[in-house]
Amino acid sequence: MPGREANPGAVYVCVDAPPSPARCAQRPSSSTMSLAFCGNENNSAAYNVEKGVLNNGCFVDALNVVPHVFLLFITFPILFIGWGSQSSKVHIHHSTWLHFPGHNLRWILTFILLFVLVCEIAEGIVSDGVSESRHLHLYMPAGMAFLAAITSVVYYHNIETSNFPKLLIALLFYWTLAFITKTIKFVKFCDNGVGFSQLRFCLTGLLVILYGMLLAVEINVIRVRRYVFFKTPKEVKPPEDLQDLGVRFLQPFVNLLSKGTYWWMNTFIKTAHKKPIDLKAIGKLPIAMRALTNYIRLNEAFEAQKNKRSPYPQGSKSIWCALCWAFGRPLVLSSTFRILADLLGFAGPLCISGIVHHVGKGNNTIRPQIKILGVFFISSQEFLANAYVLAVLLFFALLLQRTILQASYYVAIETGINLRGAIQTKIYNKIMQLSTSNMSMGEMTAGQICNLVAIDTNQLMWFFFLCPNLWAMPVQIIVGVLLLYYLLGISALIGAVVIIVLAPVQYFVATKLSQAQRSTLEYSNERLKKTNEMLRGIKLLKLYAWEHIFHSSVEETRQKEMTSLKAFALYTSISIFMNAAIPIAAVLTTFVVHAHLTGNADFSPSVAFASLSLFHILVTPLFLLSSVVRSTVKALVSVQKLSEFLSSEEIGEEHDKCSEPRSADNHSKYQVVPLKVVNRKRPAREDWNNYSSHMRRPVNITEGDDFCVKITNGFFTWTPEGSATLSNIDIRIPQGQLTMIVGQVGCGKSSLLLATLGEMQKTSGNVFWNSPEKETAVDMEVRKRGSVAYASQKPWLLNATVEENIIFESPFNKQRYKAVIDACSLQPDIDILPHGDQTQIGERGINLSGGQRQRISVARALYQQTNVVFLDDPFSALDIHLSDHLMQEGILKMLREDKRTIILVTHKLQYLPHADWIIAMKDGTIQREGTLKDIQKSESELFEHWKTLMNRQDQELEKETIIERKTVLERKNPRRTRYSRETLLKDDEEDEEEITESDDDDNLSSVLHQRAKMPWRACGKYLSSAGILLLPLLVLSQLLKHTVMVAIDYWLAKWTSDVISAKSDLEQKNCSVCQEFNHSRYSRVFSILCCLGIILCLVTSIAVEWTGLKVAKKLHYCLLNKIILAPMRFFETTPLGSILNRFSADCNTIDQHIPATLECLSRSTLLCVSALAVISYVTPMFLIALLPLAIICYFIQKYFRVASRDLQQLDDSTQLPLLCHFSETVEGLTTIRAFRYEGRFRQKLLEYTDSNNIASLFLTAANRWLEVRMEYIGACVVLIAAVTSITKSLYNQLSSGLVGLGLTYALMVSNYLNWMVRNLADMEIQLGAVKRINGLLKTEAENYEGLLSPSQIPQNWPDRGEIQIQNLSVRYDSNLKPVLKHVSAHISPGQKIGICGRTGSGKSSFSLAFFRMVDTFEGRIIIDGIDIAKLPLQTLRSRLSIILQDPILFSGTIRFNLDPEKKCTDSMLWEALEIAQLKHVVKALPGGLDAIVTEGGENFSQGQRQLFCLARAFVRKTSIFIMDEATASIDMATENILQKVVMTAFADRTVVTIAHRVHTILNADLVIVMKRGVILEYDKPEVLLEQEDSVFASFVQADK
Repeated sequence: MPGREANPGAVYVCVDAPPSPARCAQRPSSSTMSLAFCGNENNSAAYNVEKGVLNNGCFVDALNVVPHVFLLFITFPILFIGWGSQSSKVHIHHSTWLHFPGHNLRWILTFILLFVLVCEIAEGIVSDGVSESRHLHLYMPAGMAFLAAITSVVYYHNIETSNFPKLLIALLFYWTLAFITKTIKFVKFCDNGVGFSQLRFCLTGLLVILYGMLLAVEINVIRVRRYVFFKTPKEVKPPEDLQDLGVRFLQPFVNLLSKGTYWWMNTFIKTAHKKPIDLKAIGKLPIAMRALTNYIRLNEAFEAQKNKRSPYPQGSKSIWCALCWAFGRPLVLSSTFRILADLLGFAGPLCISGIVHHVGKGNNTIRPQIKILGVFFISSQEFLANAYVLAVLLFFALLLQRTILQASYYVAIETGINLRGAIQTKIYNKIMQLSTSNMSMGEMTAGQICNLVAIDTNQLMWFFFLCPNLWAMPVQIIVGVLLLYYLLGISALIGAVVIIVLAPVQYFVATKLSQAQRSTLEYSNERLKKTNEMLRGIKLLKLYAWEHIFHSSVEETRQKEMTSLKAFALYTSISIFMNAAIPIAAVLTTFVVHAHLTGNADFSPSVAFASLSLFHILVTPLFLLSSVVRSTVKALVSVQKLSEFLSSEEIGEEHDKCSEPRSADNHSKYQVVPLKVVNRKRPAREDWNNYSSHMRRPVNITEGDDFCVKITNGFFTWTPEGSATLSNIDIRIPQGQLTMIVGQVGCGKSSLLLATLGEMQKTSGNVFWNSPEKETAVDMEVRKRGSVAYASQKPWLLNATVEENIIFESPFNKQRYKAVIDACSLQPDIDILPHGDQTQIGERGINLSGGQRQRISVARALYQQTNVVFLDDPFSALDIHLSDHLMQEGILKMLREDKRTIILVTHKLQYLPHADWIIAMKDGTIQREGTLKDIQKSESELFEHWKTLMNRQDQELEKETIIERKTVLERKNPRRTRYSRETLLKDDEEDEEEITESDDDDNLSSVLHQRAKMPWRACGKYLSSAGILLLPLLVLSQLLKHTVMVAIDYWLAKWTSDVISAKSDLEQKNCSVCQEFNHSRYSRVFSILCCLGIILCLVTSIAVEWTGLKVAKKLHYCLLNKIILAPMRFFETTPLGSILNRFSADCNTIDQHIPATLECLSRSTLLCVSALAVISYVTPMFLIALLPLAIICYFIQKYFRVASRDLQQLDDSTQLPLLCHFSETVEGLTTIRAFRYEGRFRQKLLEYTDSNNIASLFLTAANRWLEVRMEYIGACVVLIAAVTSITKSLYNQLSSGLVGLGLTYALMVSNYLNWMVRNLADMEIQLGAVKRINGLLKTEAENYEGLLSPSQIPQNWPDRGEIQIQNLSVRYDSNLKPVLKHVSAHISPGQKIGICGRTGSGKSSFSLAFFRMVDTFEGRIIIDGIDIAKLPLQTLRSRLSIILQDPILFSGTIRFNLDPEKKCTDSMLWEALEIAQLKHVVKALPGGLDAIVTEGGENFSQGQRQLFCLARAFVRKTSIFIMDEATASIDMATENILQKVVMTAFADRTVVTIAHRVHTILNADLVIVMKRGVILEYDKPEVLLEQEDSVFASFVQADK
């Protein structure tokens, strides 16, 4: 249609939508602006359809409305009916959720469509603004299309969640129609010569493509799901995760919009506000994120790596490759998101520049010249020259950028969490195969392994989280510098150089910082080790009055730690300072240079503020750079450690071939997918082996093959290169009989058991396990042992209830359980415990006595249904009655009569007559093996030696007598046992009722969640600890700094605005001779302000860190003082772990985290406040809009803080059991492997890992939820600020400089809002540490002051050792029952007193009363004429000596252990060692007295440790000496020597012996027999023995 353009008169205006042409008839030709669809210019050419109806532009636009109206009409009723029916069901459960094919693509296309439609609307409005009348048809169809697009996606979402694809047919029609109508419009544009230079042409083309693609997506759904046009629709079920109602983590399953905005978290966060979040509330992990899934993935990657380079399978390079292979893809996605977001971030400065530029010109849009089809068209340049358009574009860019950025974070963190779970599982599987020698020889301590799990896996997780920055940062920096160059020319490069030159300095500071952190960590580890030892041995320290020694030792380490903390604080403050100062310095140099050097440079507000925003953007990657580099270095180190660990020595191959046996009764819930992915299908035969093994046959010892274990020519060692610990071992252990292993302390009895279990390195020889079936000789070599019930010498307990410890994962059988508890005499102990057998045993059994721990450990071995039972010295911590009872009821009755094979290591030789087979050991070899009779014949010396030890000369060592006695016992017993069982059952039922009642009261969770407001009290406590001087400095410097910052930017606005107005004045005057604008005054003020700002940055950063240091020092000092002086009762009622946590985690938080958080919080808060103040100053209108935003903001942060705190707590509390499980496994490795329970423990690990990971994932999602919302609020702030300031300046009330200032600050708000809330939440959690420490600071100390002054106490008191006890009553706490009731006794100087009685009769309390460790509320003890209640505690305790039942050694030298006060000469120490039979042991050690003792004395056997404790007591030459069951874990020979020594070496001292084995006190001067806290008998032993009915006599009888 060539004639069209030439005829400007023929303006085409529209037909109103076809139905009503009548409205267009009467057109007033006046220029009033009444609305009409086609516009109402003076003639009615709008109806001109002579060239065909489709050539009328307005008609085509009207046609375009039809599909949208159609969609709205069709879908609204369906949606309303759907929603109506849904509201009756309230909520469609997510078990019907599904994603149709092309789900994500559809959402993305819809978002693009909406954006293009917004542009179309805007383009219509802008281009219409130039014609005289309003042309509705330019933007109304686009508006309708916008509504329809939103409806389409809502409609689609509802169909998808209810899985009803037939209704999608409506969308199919809609896309088709929309596509056709848009194509018609596009074709008409082409016909009329509209081209690419016109924006509307481009938009229409884009829409055609988009509708076409959406149509294709819709057709694809039909193709895949066949819901229409096909006979058989395809049935599709939702993913199995969603059918499991336990899965609450919906991120992978929701639609794209919900994924991007974390909308699904809303309900979760709302409910969190009503009731605390617990593990039940967060549910299970989706399958794809479970540790097992990820472990399998990682393992496949490892296998792939192994196949590639076979020689070095586990180097750190191959670990990296495996990690990338398994978890690389999500990282690539995350990095892509990150780069996209960073590029979008540059929209901010560019839009600011454009807006300020156009506002400066008055926003005059150039009047478009081109008019086609009766309306104006504009080009994209003209479109973008409108400030309002730019403001809206900026808003969209911000929304998109923030959403993508959060998505990038989320993907990276999720990958990191998955990776952590996989690596932890990998480490655990390795632990299960570690050789024991690694552990005991100190190559690999439990601590190192726990560090690997707690620290290194987290380092790797963080590295994966920060990883995308490595690729994104260079891109961001390059683009930023290019844009600066484009804006400012050469001076931009100078500013960039400033930043880049300072970057290495920043890196240097960061490395120094991590060094300081490392040295701090070393010192704090050392301090923790000391604190831990101090707390573990606190009883000993108090009894020996050594608190001050250990206190000063901890304090000394703390001083070192504080020194490196000072360095840490210094570098942190420098780092904070640099991050704040670098941008100021860069801006200063850039602008000053730009103004002075480039003469007629464009120094307008638009350039200045765009560059300012760019500098803000550029600083972020450089600020991150240091932490990313640091994190990378740490990750490299961690992988190095990991590779060392994974390549460390494994236990003999024999174990690996074994499948975990399943016994007949437990194939229920534990049949986990075995973690070795390879052997999924296990051959059936093995199961049968296990089942048949329960049918035992009677044993005949003469039969050749009837051994259970046979070792031939065995040499065993702990370390591969070390000398053999056991040599020349040839033993047979008969099947189904009781074998005893005896020998002196340290002769290798326990090692023999471990060697049999395969825990030691076998240098030569063979170990055969006889399985019950006859097998061919070929199988002989690879015979596998089944499960062995093993009770180790050092009892190993799980952090679980007493019942769980005994049952140990087996099925519960009430009768058997009762019998076991009876055999181990555990019922009385269980009755004392707060919740009976449901009491949680703390880590390592801290809340139990040694004897109780040992009996629980033995009970576990008795309870198991295994063929073989190994008991390693089960009687060591038991008194004679318990031992006898256990021997008779447990070992002989429950095990031997059941034809189990029992191996018993013991020092109690009186049980030898019960043995079917005896193995005597000496110095790591077998001295003799055989029955007792054999040994009597062949080794009469040995036999005689034993006999004397057994104090049994008077008795015939004949089995017959014992057998007779046993039958008699059995005749007597049945009635008694039956009776007691019934009563026990009755008691038990009553107990259970009580327990259920009391449980509700002290529910732990109710205590945990005092869902308080911000802990202001703790905050006050923290700040007040800083002192009078620092606090005002802190506050003032912060306020001043931010004032100066605002002043700098305000001055910049004034400066640039003045430049512009000066220029425009010059143009008006039009003079060529006028002088240049003088920048110098402005730049001078600018420089002064900037320098002041930099100085203040330094002051604030130092003030914050200094405050932190001072508080940290003060709090730790007070805490240590309080704890070490606390009464013993405090340590008995407070779990050691929780006290240690105050010293470790909480002190660490206060030392390192709170100062940084405080700084960050104050900075982001003040930045937000100053930004809002600036915007409000620039455009007061903004305040009206600010109010609703502030309210929304308040509610978001309120809800978030509650949820975040709960999730943070969950994250921490789920981490603890995980780490405990690791340390437990490491400690009980031999037991777990003996039981063959690896599979079950792995299953437990998976559960713990998953619950920790789900908590971390929810925490991440909650953080993203908050940030997305805060960013959107920030974007709204930007939009409102932009629109109000543009409007205000167009009415000529605002200089363009201030517009720039306002917008720059508005952009900053969106950055700092979420920092503010996140830091607030962090601060709240971290102040919890202050709160907890504060709680401990309230503990009452023991009363150390005495009534007597030091001068009133004789220097050598007590010199005689006379003790008078008068009517003494004692209790452990003022609200507990007395444990000693009205006890009176008189002990003459130098007497040897023996105290005996059943467990729990108050023997130990008696000894503690001398030291005032218990609350004496009646009566008194007088020693050498002084009432001990009047003495200062320090004096009293330092003048008495005691040896405790549990041997406690501290790490350090032997000299330090014997004499920490450094009072004795070497000869005195050697003398003490000689008395304690240790001289030869110590002489043999490298360094003699200075030989090293490892933590807890682990490098000596239990007996040797006990001897060291004796030596320690001998070193203190006190005249009163108390032995509390001190010889429990020593063999009889050594014990006899000791008894003699005590009698001779202490001839002139008063000795009080509390005895397990009554025979040890037979030659005492006096015997006290106690029962339930009262003295039952009190006389010479010979007198008591003569009385037939005396309790003491019965004890002695039983001991024989």
